[in-house]
Order: sequence, then structure tokens, then C-alpha cells
Amino acid sequence: MAIAAAADSTAKEAPNPTSDGPAGEPHEAPPRPDHGEANADGNDEEYEEVEDDEGEEELDGPAAEAAEMERVKAVFQKLSSGPVGIRVHDITIKGNSKTRDELIEAEVADLLRSAATVQDLVRAASLATGRLRNLDVFDSVHITLDAGPPELPGTTNVVVEVVETANRISGTVGYLSKTEARSWSLEGSLKFKNIFGYGDIWDASGAYGWDQSSEIGIGVSLPRFRSLSWPLTARMALSSHDWLKFSSYKEQLLGLSFGLLSTLHHDVSYNLTWRNLTDPTQMASRSIRRQLGHNLLSALRYTYTIDQRDSHMRPTKGYAFVSTSQVGGLWDNKGLKFLRQEFDVRGAVPFGFCNAALNAGIAAGVILPLGRGFMQSPSPVPDRFYLGGNSSPVCSLGGLTSLLGFKTRGVGPTELRRFVPSESVSDDSAAYPGRDYLGGDLAVSGFADLSFDLPLKLFRDAGIHGHAFLAAGNVAKLSESEFKNFSFAEFGRTFRSSVGVGIILPTKLLRVEINYCHILKMCEHDRGKSGIQFSFSSPM
Repeated sequence: MAIAAAADSTAKEAPNPTSDGPAGEPHEAPPRPDHGEANADGNDEEYEEVEDDEGEEELDGPAAEAAEMERVKAVFQKLSSGPVGIRVHDITIKGNSKTRDELIEAEVADLLRSAATVQDLVRAASLATGRLRNLDVFDSVHITLDAGPPELPGTTNVVVEVVETANRISGTVGYLSKTEARSWSLEGSLKFKNIFGYGDIWDASGAYGWDQSSEIGIGVSLPRFRSLSWPLTARMALSSHDWLKFSSYKEQLLGLSFGLLSTLHHDVSYNLTWRNLTDPTQMASRSIRRQLGHNLLSALRYTYTIDQRDSHMRPTKGYAFVSTSQVGGLWDNKGLKFLRQEFDVRGAVPFGFCNAALNAGIAAGVILPLGRGFMQSPSPVPDRFYLGGNSSPVCSLGGLTSLLGFKTRGVGPTELRRFVPSESVSDDSAAYPGRDYLGGDLAVSGFADLSFDLPLKLFRDAGIHGHAFLAAGNVAKLSESEFKNFSFAEFGRTFRSSVGVGIILPTKLLRVEINYCHILKMCEHDRGKSGIQFSFSSPM
């Protein structure tokens, strides 16, 4: 008997025609009679009976429909009673006028051919549909399991039918704020899909911030390359960042990045970046002035990620873990050499009332120079850890930057800027040059966030909810022999902390928070303030 099954994005939601079948399983579409197949137990008698039925005279009208329904019921009863052996004979691809056959086959062939039973094959067809949809070059994907050749009992032909996307060009424009944002920025991007038929996606993006920060970039991603089963990406970007207000330097970057490995949990990339630091004001502190100029950064980056949370915007259960390792100075002896390691672990626990949940997490990071006498050398200023800013710690997975209540780069070691006398100031003591925030080589931060529904139904329907939070963190310098003066007791004693309550307005792109923050502890030269603050965060 031929077995035909439809597997698309709703395959797992198909109703079970048998009352005693397993719940939640994908099911086959009604089969049409054709030929027999042998199951794993060698029970061929049932299929021989079907073949004998095919030799009988065909019925017409209600009798034929009744006979067909009986055959369908018999098949579903057999499928629900146990595994039924089957083998994929052929895979046929339809509807791909632009996309190459080998790309589609590479995505689904091994998955489908590995199935040994009908039940496994239907599940594999559903997974294969998801893989093809994730390529982002098809509007729809439909997989059908049809009858195999009559001379090969126990086989099936798989038909993969796709509808390629009608609009190969898409674009977005919006106001966004990143985790380390210094202000709002206007960002836009264009995507060109499947230009060469390999599932390739080309993109061009640009951003301009009100603080004169800007970035433009172009990139390409391939779902697979030759025999590699993971996607590859390449990107070139030119960016400029203005840190004069915080650390007395401007940063220009021209870089190439290559995504070498990208799977569910692992990501490996290589970056080659030319970096130039300048100080137009000529007021930078001594530590900043020593690192001005251009240099080359050649770095390999590895990220391991597990995220089992039920939501990125408002997690109510689950856990997440991110580890990021970066080694700089791989092949250029004159380039920047350092080792940078970050950890971020967090979890969410539901309370069972008012949709309340407690989110808690802790993050830590360290950066160390590499090379001869490395502990006497300074670490690169732009690659150090900085705490401060109003982005939500709930959303910023893998980040060590957020510390509610404190300004961006407002925590940690500082150094007095160089004083430049002005002709308009007669008393030099009246002109305070300010301080540069230098960041730290060691950083630790943690948070606890209790979210809950508000009493008004209008707010609950819109997803607007309240929260109370506690945030804490600290940074310290270890390089340039400062590790000799480091003390864990002193590091713990100088932890900055804040508490607060607020209202959260979730949107499709951003998590908007209106918070009242109260500073519990801050140190000299920290930039923190109690009061009402606004936070705009995108999930990461």
C-alpha cells in the first residue's frame, strides 16, 4: 500500500485520526492503494492481502468510498500499533527556478534517508521543512511522501515542493539603541536574497548616532559551502565611535570578519580590524594618550551559547549560559595581543501567581595582555570592560555593560585629564579638566529582577507589566602590575549597587522601561544618580 504524507510548517498540528494513537505525533495524510511494503517484523501477509484486493474489480460510488475508508483506517491502526518499516527510494524537487537542487538536497537528503520507519520519516519531513524555511529564501515549503516503484515494496518517493520568495529585496529603517549605546541612532539595512541560487543573502547596513557615531557595512552569508554543513558569513564594516565625553578618544575601525562555524550552540569567527584612536581635544589622560594611534587587531572569537528561556523580552522560566573567548594577536607580532574571557549565566523561576517570575543572573569577565612581561603591559582600552548604562540586564544576554542607575562608562578606574589653559580663563584653578574612565581588566556584575502583572486588564492585554530590581557590579585593573594591589575583600567592599521599581512596555523591537532607581552604593568619581530613568533595550 502506498503511503502519502504531507509535512509542512503545521505538520505537527495535524489531528490524530485514531483515538488511541500517541498524542503530539505528526500524522500521515490518507494513503492511496498501490503496492505492499515489508515491516521490521517481516509481517508480509497484510500487504499480500492488500495486493489481492487491488486485483479485484474496482467499486463505484458509495461502496468505493467505504472501501477506501476501511483501507485508511487499517493503515492508521497499523501505524498507531507500532513502527512500520520504510525506505526512501527517491527525492524529487519542484518549484525551484532560481535555487539550485544541490542546496535543497544537502539540507534535507541525509535527514530523510536516515528514517527507518514511517513515523520517523514524517517527523524527519517536518524537520526538513523547518530547515528549508530557515534559509529565508522560500515563501512556502511542502513535503509529500508518495508511493515508491511497484517493483520495490516498502519504499517511498519524497516530493519537495517549494515556492521561492517573490520579493528578493527587503529593507528596514528604525531608531535603535544598542547595549553600549551612548545615544539613539538611526539604522537602516537592505537585504538581497538568493542572487546566485545558493541561498546566499547579501546585506548592506548603515547607522548614524546623534553623537556623531556612524557605521556602514556590507556582508554575505551562505547556508553551506561545498562539503561544510554549517553556514559561513563574511562582512566588511567601517565605523566611527565618539568616546570623547567619557574617555577622551575617538575610535575609527575598518574591519573584515568571517564566520567560520555557526551551529545551535557554537559560533567561531575571525576578525581582522584596523583601529585608529585619536584625541582632537588634546586633553586625554596619560593612560589614554599612551594608546593613541593606529594598530592592527587579528582575533579569533569563540562563543558557546545555551538558551532555554521561554522568552527573551520577559522570561518566566528556563535558564541561559554564554561563554565568549577571544584571542587577539594571532599572527602579527606588532598587533594587539590579549586574551579575553566572559561568562554569563542566568535563570528564571515562575512563582505561580500574577504571572510573577524571578530572573537572576551573574556575569564575569577578564582581559589580560599576552607576550613577554604581559602583566606589566597595559590591556587595550577599547577592549576593556565598562559598567554603566540603562539597558535592561534581562535582555542583554552575554553582556557585562548594564548597571541601572549609573551612566554609560560611569563606574571603575579613572584618571585626571590633562589640563590645557584657556585664554578666556584667568584663574587656572577654575577650569576643571574632568576625568577619563579607563575601564577594567576584571569585571563582575549581577542582577535580580522580579516581574509581575499589573492589576488592570488593559495593561495585561497589552503586555505592560511591572518589575522590581536589584543590580550590582564592579570593575578593577589588573594589568601594568596592578594585580599586586588587588584584593578580593576590597573588590567586594567597593561593589556598586542600586535598587528600583518600574513599568515595562514591550514592543516588537524594543523593551521600554520607565524606572525609578535608587543608588545604594557608589564610589568616588562614579557617575550615578537616583531618580526616574528611561531604558530602551533590544533582546540579545
